[in-house]
Amino acid sequence: MAAILEMRGITKTFPGVKALSDVNLVVEQGEIHAICGENGAGKSTLMKVLSGVHPAGSYQGDIVYNGEVRSFASIRDSEHLGIIIIHQELALAPQLSIAENIFLGNETAVNGVIDWSQCFRRARDLMAKVGLRESPNTLITNIGVGKQQLVEIAKALAKDVKLLILDEPTASLNEADSAALLKLMLEFKAQGMTSILISHKLNEIAKVADKITILRDGSTVETLDCRAGPISEGRIIKGMVGREMTDRYPPRSVEIGEELFRLEDWRVDHPLHGGREVIKGINLHVRCGEVVGIAGLMGAGRTELAMSVFGRAYGRNIRGVATLDGRKLDLSSIEKAIAQGLAYVTEDRKMLGLVLTEEVRTNISLANLEGVANRGVIDEAREVAVASRYREALRIRTPSIHQRAINLSGGNQQKVVLSKWLFTEPKVLILDEPTRGIDVGAKYEIYGIINELAGQGKGVIVISSEMPELLGVCDRIYVMNEGRFVDEMPAKEASQEKIMASIMRQYGAQS
Repeated sequence: MAAILEMRGITKTFPGVKALSDVNLVVEQGEIHAICGENGAGKSTLMKVLSGVHPAGSYQGDIVYNGEVRSFASIRDSEHLGIIIIHQELALAPQLSIAENIFLGNETAVNGVIDWSQCFRRARDLMAKVGLRESPNTLITNIGVGKQQLVEIAKALAKDVKLLILDEPTASLNEADSAALLKLMLEFKAQGMTSILISHKLNEIAKVADKITILRDGSTVETLDCRAGPISEGRIIKGMVGREMTDRYPPRSVEIGEELFRLEDWRVDHPLHGGREVIKGINLHVRCGEVVGIAGLMGAGRTELAMSVFGRAYGRNIRGVATLDGRKLDLSSIEKAIAQGLAYVTEDRKMLGLVLTEEVRTNISLANLEGVANRGVIDEAREVAVASRYREALRIRTPSIHQRAINLSGGNQQKVVLSKWLFTEPKVLILDEPTRGIDVGAKYEIYGIINELAGQGKGVIVISSEMPELLGVCDRIYVMNEGRFVDEMPAKEASQEKIMASIMRQYGAQS
């Protein structure tokens, strides 16, 4: 089969770091080609070179597309040839409609006037192709993340896509939406479309990929042909990290102490719809040295629970009792929650966890400025010392603590967020999707950090959509559905099937 794309000897350097070094990639017409690698391996950088985000002249090497060497000065140049990239952070305007987003920047106009009737007619056709049944007038803010991903794909189809690049498309999706997206990719393949898929979810890659190219430290390691026979996750991981990983979760000797933290009859109303309960009488306890998981489908209320506890960052009319070491807590503000020993690592590190344009050192000290201040003035030497200590302790891969957070890989950004909250010296740490969008190697390191925190006698609450993760790192698991805890079980007695059965029993009881 003929190659639609060849990238030859691609080398890309940023200040202080070589992101890509002589990378080669060949993608055949009509295939799904996966690209794997640890965070910082160069996957997204390579795709930004291909799509013109990093323009010709800013890198070395050649891009050969449909048999011709191409030089893209901007993303518009690559889109003109049908190369469309969908980034992990969706680029949609939330207060515009689905139709308006599909044609944003690509409007159909007659004499400079947008033909809205044609736009909406074409929008319906494109939405049908990706399985969206909403009205084209529906605002983006009123649909879930899974459907927003489909809008992005419809937007790509509107630009007559020939080569579709999907960067971590299922990172924020639940299992059902992820499965639907993978099915759609296979349908596009059957129609002759070529796709490049970047994902850390190796089980999903195994389902759809024809070939897998593995990058490590900015260089091409190998390309595996899935059509020659099944490729195991272990085989992919070995290529990614350069060694066998016999265990996905580090061992931990559990020494659980007395009760540390408790919630009693915790209730929260929706922030906009007064009287509508979102969190409905939650009772939870965490002991010293214990890792407690919260499982549940997307929309179960897990994040809302965590944010309401952390200084009432979500909801209104919050009631119930929270205690730490038997002492009643005042959690009426984030400042008070931090002062009383709570910390919350958000699921959205880019929007809510970091100031991306600031340096690593600034981000690490941000939640505890008093810890690096002298008489109300930031002591830069102390701030540098603190940041350097956490950089070493959490093995943050960065050329310097003066590097801006936006230039770090996802896994290293997550370690910076963890460092920020560890510097507040919390007694209870709530981790919301702590490994979302990061590779197996970085996940293992974060699991190790969780174990270390538990070993210090802290209480850790882990919210995760990945049930194997909860089973691998937690001592006890609560199952949440529709704002309630519907089950509780020791992790050693739990299974994915048992957790799902608890959720479905609750659905049956409600219907």
